[in-house]
Amino acid sequence: MSEPEITIRPARPDDEAALGRLGGLLVVRHHEFDARRFIPPSANIEAEYGRFLVGELAKPDKVVLVADQGGQVLGYVYGALDGMDWLALRGPAGVIYDILVDPGRRSQGVGRRLLEAMVAELGEMGAPQFVLSAAYPNQGAQRMFASAGFRPTMVEMTRERD
Repeated sequence: MSEPEITIRPARPDDEAALGRLGGLLVVRHHEFDARRFIPPSANIEAEYGRFLVGELAKPDKVVLVADQGGQVLGYVYGALDGMDWLALRGPAGVIYDILVDPGRRSQGVGRRLLEAMVAELGEMGAPQFVLSAAYPNQGAQRMFASAGFRPTMVEMTRERD
């Protein structure tokens, strides 16, 4: 018997637990990259992140999509249509905030499908360009983004007050 097809669809409120689990992995991974820059995972990070993402579903300028295989959420992408941003010296854009695929399902094209679906969705909303960030040590994500046509434009640098 073959595996069910992977579909990319809008997230729903009943995806909250799966979104929270994946969002929790995102927080943990970033904290491991640089514990001084990224927030530490709290004891209830999964519930908090899941609640946050589900809260974004009703906002007309926000988009949360999931990769679903037979009712199992394999990954998600979260983005928004953003207007003029004087601080970033950027005009209107589709901003992709999060993209995460379950570690056991990486390198199978799921992340690329989520990314392309988000670009299409934000494009339909009127985004003339798309921007995203990747943690500096996350070379795998940076390679995927580059292969999808994204180019490096900014480098964030952090310093603590000693």
